[in-house]
Amino acid sequence: MYVNAVCLGLPYNMTVYVKRGPPDVGKMMGGDKEEPDPDAEKKEEERQEALRQQEEERKDKYAKMEVERESMRQGIRDKYGIKKREEAEAEAQAAMEQSAEGSLTRPKSSVPKGCGDDDDEEESIMDTVMKYLPGPLQDMLKK
Repeated sequence: MYVNAVCLGLPYNMTVYVKRGPPDVGKMMGGDKEEPDPDAEKKEEERQEALRQQEEERKDKYAKMEVERESMRQGIRDKYGIKKREEAEAEAQAAMEQSAEGSLTRPKSSVPKGCGDDDDEEESIMDTVMKYLPGPLQDMLKK
């Protein structure tokens, strides 16, 4: 038997309680126990397999997109005569090795800056320091 709670002057949310009862009454009374699903393990395996398959499809899709992009990049490189960065670096390295082939020492351009025994660098540092000193101190240090 349904009682019309609105006719009794109750608000709408009370009509739900009158019609169905409070939400957890069945659980408090010991009923509605969750039975373990016998197919739960099988369903979980199927779900995991579906996730793996989706991930593989996503990776395949992006791999195909990257191949298409690279072919487009190569077409632009060919059109404008641009070399790939790796190829350009390899050619520069080969040129450096070829120029230093008969030499006992490395060419100066292959020595990193700051690693040599350049006195010019020390002088420039000293000059920089001298700029910031007051005049009398500069005179004392120059002597």
